[in-house]
Amino acid sequence: MPIETAKLIDVHAHVRLEATNGAAGVHGPEHGVDENGQPWYRVGNYRLSGVRHLNSPFTDPELRLRRMDRAGIDFQVLSASPLNYFHHIDVPSAVSFCRRHNDALAELVGRYPDRLGGLAALPMQDPRAATEELERSVGELGLWGAATGTEFAGEPLHSPEFDRLYEAFVRLDVPLFLHPAPAGIDGPPGDPALKRFDLDVIIGFAAQETIAVATLIFGGVLERHPGLDVWISHGGGAAAFTAGRLAQAGMKRPWASQSMKKDGAFEEMLSRLWFDTHLNDDRALALLTQVVGPDRLVFGTNFAGWDQPEDGHHGAVPPALAGNARRLLRKDRDRNDKARNGGTP
Repeated sequence: MPIETAKLIDVHAHVRLEATNGAAGVHGPEHGVDENGQPWYRVGNYRLSGVRHLNSPFTDPELRLRRMDRAGIDFQVLSASPLNYFHHIDVPSAVSFCRRHNDALAELVGRYPDRLGGLAALPMQDPRAATEELERSVGELGLWGAATGTEFAGEPLHSPEFDRLYEAFVRLDVPLFLHPAPAGIDGPPGDPALKRFDLDVIIGFAAQETIAVATLIFGGVLERHPGLDVWISHGGGAAAFTAGRLAQAGMKRPWASQSMKKDGAFEEMLSRLWFDTHLNDDRALALLTQVVGPDRLVFGTNFAGWDQPEDGHHGAVPPALAGNARRLLRKDRDRNDKARNGGTP
């Protein structure tokens, strides 16, 4: 079903592409089977064991579509696996990977235009190269925006070095999806306490997402780029839970800008962001909805991931979320009709 008429649109779905094997040079990625018949997948010094790569929904589009059908998902927007961000490796290898990934992703979604859309991978350790790849991916390949991690080698999210990239998102009229990656895959190892019980994924992701929300707001990114649309995975981590404390910091801490000291300034900026609903808890979703409002929520599943609902059963999904996704992805009919008629979207 085309996205313009889809009733359930999943915007949080990762893909691993066979065409990218070895695209980052010595960093991989590569996969195989060990002496016990267990599959493995390697990125840099990180090796994921026991998780199927081939013949899985991550790599086989026909398996993906059948699983989407069972889950009642009409349309899905694909982005790179967090294992494949490569934000901390050398720039030439990162550029090589992103170009090959984006070429392969454009070819894949081009085969299934009524079921799949795609977001580009970007070499974020070089803002100029990231801007060039976004322009190529959207302008030449027809991808719908980009998906990146939340931490990069070199510069933080709010660095002025990224302003040219954010300006390109606005000029091209496409959104940015932020999703964390486990620490230590191709960069710094992170907090050793998060290596217990997979906490780097369970809690570490939420911490990165919350930091990203605070950085975009306190760092002035949304103020400098009022036309920029950013959506953040897993409901923005703990942003809704800590919104009151963050708002107080914006008004009272010495580093806060004058614009943030106004009553309601933090809440206003928070309402500018978008959040997917993949929270695994209706209570958390209710709080997020109360804090940011229903108009900035989009449906997401981490499709085929460890924390997707069993067999894809996600319960009732408000119909409005599909309309929200169309607005975020610039696929709503009102916008497209105005564009075709020469009006301003």
